Amino acid sequence: MIDGGDVPRFERFTRDEWAALRAQTPLTIREKDLEALRGINERIDLEEVQAIYLPLTRLLNLYVSATQNLHRVSSTFLGTIAPKLPYIIGVAGSVAVGKSTLARLLQALLSRWPEHPRVELVTTDGFLFPNAELEARGLMDRKGFPESYDTRRLLDFLRAVKSGEPEVDAPVYSHVIYDVLPDTTETVHQPDILILEGLNVLQIDSRATEFVSDYFDFSIYLDAREPLIESWFVERFHALRRTVFQDPESFFRHFADLNDDQASALAHQIWESINGRNLRENIAPSKGRASLVIEKGHDHRVTDVFLRKL
Repeated sequence: MIDGGDVPRFERFTRDEWAALRAQTPLTIREKDLEALRGINERIDLEEVQAIYLPLTRLLNLYVSATQNLHRVSSTFLGTIAPKLPYIIGVAGSVAVGKSTLARLLQALLSRWPEHPRVELVTTDGFLFPNAELEARGLMDRKGFPESYDTRRLLDFLRAVKSGEPEVDAPVYSHVIYDVLPDTTETVHQPDILILEGLNVLQIDSRATEFVSDYFDFSIYLDAREPLIESWFVERFHALRRTVFQDPESFFRHFADLNDDQASALAHQIWESINGRNLRENIAPSKGRASLVIEKGHDHRVTDVFLRKL
């Protein structure tokens, strides 16, 4: 929840108030599209898309258009040709809160607007240090914490994308082997919009002079009460045990043979020692820096939306 100190900076919308802001924005995806976008254990439906995500994409379309106009005005003033610079959206929040589904859904919806058809999505997982490096630094138990990321490489990537370079490579992460894939990259091709999704993308470090969020034009924090997120994490752990963990190549193959009680106990232990701690210490404190906070309740249904006042 947005705390008392953040309230003056945000305007709160109930679910119904936010849904009314959709105006005439058309629904451009169908159930079969949504099925491919859902994450493990997500229950988002088309009604949720219409109520929450169509108003959001309408707002983002207006922001992107305004930013593009600003670039043109600046170029007119300077007597130069307006460069094609991407609009960068950051998506932050806890493990298991639904960031990946949100990011994929935004990509699908925003790419259907004619003003910005090229929308690319990159996750910060690829910018984690490889497991060998984490082992050498004694950080395997803090994977996902800020110090486990190659922040310099991530900043270099964002700087290149934001400067309009035609092709920029990003590293790729495998959730099966639980590691960065060596000698494997994905290429971002001068998008109209880039969505960057990750745990700590809104965090700042008092020792640094440059932050990941410096390159964002807009940022979204996906939120829920911690007990709810923990329950979703445990549910997802069980779902992974029945699916991904069954893969012989899975880093977590040894978890596939746990019974339900053992799996639940282990998932709660992992949450308390790693993911919950990272949420409390690093992720949640960055919430007030977001442009928009989406608050989820039971069954992953959005209850409130908080928009930062301009």
